[in-house]
Amino acid sequence: MSDMFVLSEEHQAIREAVRAVAEAKIAPFAADVDEQARYPKEAAAALLAADFHAPHVPEMYGGAGADALATVLVIEEIARVCVSSSLIPAVNKLGSLPVMIGGDEQIKKTYLSRLAAGEGFSYCLSEPDAGSDAANQKTKAVRDGDDWVLNGVKRWISNAGVSEFYTVLAVTDPDKRTKGISAFVVEKSDEGVSFGAPEKKLGIKGSPTREVYLDNVRIPGDRIIGKEGTGFATAMNTLDHTRVTIAAQAVGVAQGALDYALGYMQERKQFGKKIADFQGLQFMIADMGMKVEAARQLTYAAAGRSERGDKDLTFFGAAAKAFASDTAMQVTTDAVQLLGGYGFTRDYPVERMMRDAKITQIYEGTNQVQRVVMARQLLNGVQSKL
Repeated sequence: MSDMFVLSEEHQAIREAVRAVAEAKIAPFAADVDEQARYPKEAAAALLAADFHAPHVPEMYGGAGADALATVLVIEEIARVCVSSSLIPAVNKLGSLPVMIGGDEQIKKTYLSRLAAGEGFSYCLSEPDAGSDAANQKTKAVRDGDDWVLNGVKRWISNAGVSEFYTVLAVTDPDKRTKGISAFVVEKSDEGVSFGAPEKKLGIKGSPTREVYLDNVRIPGDRIIGKEGTGFATAMNTLDHTRVTIAAQAVGVAQGALDYALGYMQERKQFGKKIADFQGLQFMIADMGMKVEAARQLTYAAAGRSERGDKDLTFFGAAAKAFASDTAMQVTTDAVQLLGGYGFTRDYPVERMMRDAKITQIYEGTNQVQRVVMARQLLNGVQSKL
């Protein structure tokens, strides 16, 4: 992908195909998914049937083999109508990318092929005392013969209980700090794995967020991802790539709110004319459109760097995630304002979009953490010289 961000015919076709699925088979259920705080089973079935549930999985493992930009387009278009549903491909990429980055061929073949067939994959990094301080892991993995035995608690795990597989970060050598953390694949069916009650959340209510409990979970030795002690580096590398998918979610929900506000403004009348004719509101909508497009271009630029593995991906991933999510929060809030009292009710989708947008500023690293990441990159001279 060039940095001119002109979508190829193939990428345009992917956008159109995802949009058709999203509007026909996901959007009609979005309000009920939110209201009932239930998993979007209709979206899950539709995405699996269209091979959009985990588009990043390489063709050699039975996946669609989508590049980073195509995956961004899939997530963006789904988030435009239902952010909860967009977490299906987003979390599948987050959970499985450590396997793709650090795993040997056997573990890739075993788990990526099953992911491509429809078994979900979640990511277990966060803990009660390890949120932004991700290195402060307490979960432990101890060798026992050829096996590993895991004990600990993981918190804020997206799609927990639904996914079949979990990338789990655990301490294997407490004396080596981050170089003593390793990554493993844990299966939902493993003895000793259990889940807490679903969190009662402000938004993304259709994506279950639960604690994952590991109580003497014994797994075969070949379920370690890469070499012992490489887990933390793999986890951070993963986030460089997947922050781009969060930016895509943010762009999608912002675009959805903008679309709805534009339609409303051209129908709603006050003082004898359409509210779209009032200059003050035109200024609002202009700012919304400008920021959404800026966020989209930055996200696509980051996707290109993700695909190529550029050295400045860390900066661009953090920048895209922070800028797009801040934009999503502002745009969705402004959409509620443009609808006035109607925007504040559940009869209209923008209040749901506003609630859903908030999480994009928080997960996969708060936007305060993203600014720390960006500052370090700039001070180290890593960012591209433009």
